[in-house]
Amino acid sequence: LFEAESFSITSPRGIRSTHDVHTNLQMAAISETNPRLEGLAFDLDDGTRKSHSVAQNSSFVSGFFRGLSTREAYSKLLTSLYFVYTAMEDTFDSTSDDMVKKMDNSELRRVEALSVDMEYFYGAGWEKIITPSRAAKKYADRVLEVGRDQPKLLIAHQYTRYLGDLFGGQMMGGMATRSLNLEDGNGVAFYTFDDINSPKDFITTWYQKLNELDLTAKERQEIVDEANYVFELNIEILEELEGSALKAAWTLAWKSFREKMSF
Repeated sequence: LFEAESFSITSPRGIRSTHDVHTNLQMAAISETNPRLEGLAFDLDDGTRKSHSVAQNSSFVSGFFRGLSTREAYSKLLTSLYFVYTAMEDTFDSTSDDMVKKMDNSELRRVEALSVDMEYFYGAGWEKIITPSRAAKKYADRVLEVGRDQPKLLIAHQYTRYLGDLFGGQMMGGMATRSLNLEDGNGVAFYTFDDINSPKDFITTWYQKLNELDLTAKERQEIVDEANYVFELNIEILEELEGSALKAAWTLAWKSFREKMSF
């Protein structure tokens, strides 16, 4: 935690002003209530900042609404995510890593919701119809690989996908509903988290648990590196879609998440 003493400013006479002490105590209090300012939570937010910035500065933002107006592109995105999340959640079930299990919340799991969306877009028997795209297979294979060889890196996958889905994904679901003329919640089950009343409170608690993990500095850096790679894998999925317009959606989802979680 930040200590007030570390941030005090001494006057020429060596006397700290009341304002300085008050400011420093406020900073210390913020560090106690905002888990994003320390530990692995801070490492991940700060260490992936460049990945966010590169995506947010790209020119595809202007095509966002055009991309969402295409059911084919949207359903392809959900199909790719179905294969990614199946790999993720199967691996969470089979892993013996206690840290991964600690960060795995049933409220966040998405395969069941994605199955609902698959049936809506493809109809009965959709399991025999859909196949993973090249990028989706690459992503899913990476999840299986780290689950087998370096299970702690699964934490990077939990962080990168679930948190963005929970916060920014709500924005995407609303936009998809309007632009695709979806009714009665059809086609957006993936973006609906009925068991989470306050995304901000939920993610704050998730960050607190994240910071409690007993990881070495090397392991923490490896998780940050994996998170950056996961961003690349997500961008590859979005670049497969016609016009790459949905790449903007995922970027804006993460931007929304970062803005809403700031204090």
